[in-house]
Amino acid sequence: MRNAVAALLLLFLSLPALSAEAEGTVTKVDPEAMTITLDDGGTYKLPAEMDISVITDGVQVVLAYQETENGVKQITDMFLPE
Repeated sequence: MRNAVAALLLLFLSLPALSAEAEGTVTKVDPEAMTITLDDGGTYKLPAEMDISVITDGVQVVLAYQETENGVKQITDMFLPE
């Protein structure tokens, strides 16, 4: 019984660390805030080391992100299909 409770607790604690995915067309790039907005209305925070000059309006992207405690969707990986 203890093992089952411990496993359930570990699963519960790891849920916030799971990544989510999004894909779409970039509709807005905000270089000052280091964010992009997709055509679904979602806004995503770019990593500080990202070269934002390669991202422009109209670019298709596939994102992996983690949502922080304050609701910011922090991009962890980005793919720009050609």
